[in-house]
Amino acid sequence: MKVINDLLDYNGMKIVQDNDFFNFSLDSVLLPNFVTITKKTKKILDLGTGNAPIPMILSTRTNAEIYGIEIQKEIYQLAKESLAINGLEKRINLINDDMKNLKNYFPFNSFDLILSNPPYFKLNEKSNKNDIPQKTIARHEEKITLKEIIELAKKFLDNNGRFALIHRTDRLIEIIELLRKNNIEPKKIQLIYPKNNTESNMVLIEGRKNGNSGLKILPPIIVHNENGEYTQTIKKIFSSKE
Repeated sequence: MKVINDLLDYNGMKIVQDNDFFNFSLDSVLLPNFVTITKKTKKILDLGTGNAPIPMILSTRTNAEIYGIEIQKEIYQLAKESLAINGLEKRINLINDDMKNLKNYFPFNSFDLILSNPPYFKLNEKSNKNDIPQKTIARHEEKITLKEIIELAKKFLDNNGRFALIHRTDRLIEIIELLRKNNIEPKKIQLIYPKNNTESNMVLIEGRKNGNSGLKILPPIIVHNENGEYTQTIKKIFSSKE
């Protein structure tokens, strides 16, 4: 069922979702707040944009050109509706296609920043796939793998451009190895913990194409207090207000 929700507290923005599909989550809020944006950031691409929460949040941080590509037609249409409701059609450009076809839209070395909140789970015979195809595509590497996403980032990032993603902590070594294999040097990492005294389950990581070595480990993000409420850190991230 289609619904219109607040995009947290981001300038009164609304986001169109369908509860039968995979709705935006905390991951899609943490990533656009984590990534480095400078005055030199002129062109941004979100790989697998879903219903466009990441581009919409980015639009509150920068005046850069923002693009998003989404393979699923139904989800792309929800994103288009969200942009229309918020008057962002001229700020954010959406493409309905497989990201493997990016070469049909942009030359290599086109972007200063590329982000992705990709499917987290490898697809194999033991995969616990959802009965709803849209959710399977969002959660499992059915249409594209982590390796392929990072290879795309290498091709379409300009020299010294940044690539950032959020992923499962248990795949961090694999992520770092793939980044370095594709000449994207990890520059900062931030671990995410469900609560204090728990293991990290998610990680934010950013690298630079052909960047120098030198990695920063940022303070951890704790999502929930012991009573189950969001921590002040998360509440602040949820709002566009300083």
